[in-house]
Amino acid sequence: MSFLLEFSMSPLDKGESVSEYVARSLAIIDASGLPYRLNPMGTVIEGSWDECMSVVGDCFARMAADCARVTCSIKVDYRANKDGRLDTKIEKVESLLGKTLSR
Repeated sequence: MSFLLEFSMSPLDKGESVSEYVARSLAIIDASGLPYRLNPMGTVIEGSWDECMSVVGDCFARMAADCARVTCSIKVDYRANKDGRLDTKIEKVESLLGKTLSR
């Protein structure tokens, strides 16, 4: 089973810049061993439902440890019997356009 899960999580009680808190989540994501892509508005991870939700849960637990209010948006794309979609979804569109897109 392959899921792409995009999520964005940040504290609402830590001021305007929250990059310190995002960096802590990225350390958890990176240590998970799951394939991922950071983007300006969130992070996409690829794995099983349980793997992906475990990472989100770990990020939430770390953030909630010293943040009184946390927001999280999650978007999930499931496709049976198809792995490696972090790259192949983009490669397919680039193939159709005949060019490499900005990443």
